[in-house]
Amino acid sequence: MLRRRRGEHAKQAGPGETGWAEEDEETGADEAVPGGPWDVYDDVPPAERIDFGSMQVPIADGCEVQVSMADDQVAWITVVRGDSGLQLQAFAAPKTDGLWADVRQEIAAEVAKAGGRSEEADGPFGVEVHAEITSPEPVPGAAGGLHPVRFLGVDGPRWFLRGVISGPAARRAEIAAPLEQVFADIVVARGDHPVPPRDMLEIHLPAEALQALAGEAAAEPEGNRWGGLDPFQRGPEITETR
Repeated sequence: MLRRRRGEHAKQAGPGETGWAEEDEETGADEAVPGGPWDVYDDVPPAERIDFGSMQVPIADGCEVQVSMADDQVAWITVVRGDSGLQLQAFAAPKTDGLWADVRQEIAAEVAKAGGRSEEADGPFGVEVHAEITSPEPVPGAAGGLHPVRFLGVDGPRWFLRGVISGPAARRAEIAAPLEQVFADIVVARGDHPVPPRDMLEIHLPAEALQALAGEAAAEPEGNRWGGLDPFQRGPEITETR
């Protein structure tokens, strides 16, 4: 089932655009998550996944897969479980150096500019960024003010995968674990065609999603090259509930 839910603030976000789990709460950062993310040429373990072209996103029990649109293109994919979400984007990266070290600094700068705060912490995929940011829209189960978000980043062969965990999962390990496993099971297909570093890898909608969206048109605000990251934004949905 696909439900089209375009938010008026939906626009593409770059790898360094803006989350902070409270210091006295567990985030599950010390628990290892087996697996990837994987490159398409790896010996990838079998799993049921939705093929979005540059990303193959696993279908997990109790999760919904959503797509958010900007300028009639998919801007990001979000895996939603309850009141928590994992926002996903894949970007092209240089052949030699990864992006995550620089992107972490950019995230910290964006968070500070927006009046939030952030710090780096060890997580199951290496160093991640914990932040507190102001949500532009109400978040289910959250009070006003700053809301916690976790930024995950993995450098692969000529690609960079960014994940943003929001909602209760940003603070609680037992809620974050299923979303972390989804992140670990993602397969990235960079492709052999030239793509400038930091450009988002193109996301293709599956055939059933294209059919559901056919004939629909909605105006979207025009943003800059990277747009603004809104980890709380929910978009059109491809819903798979297990």
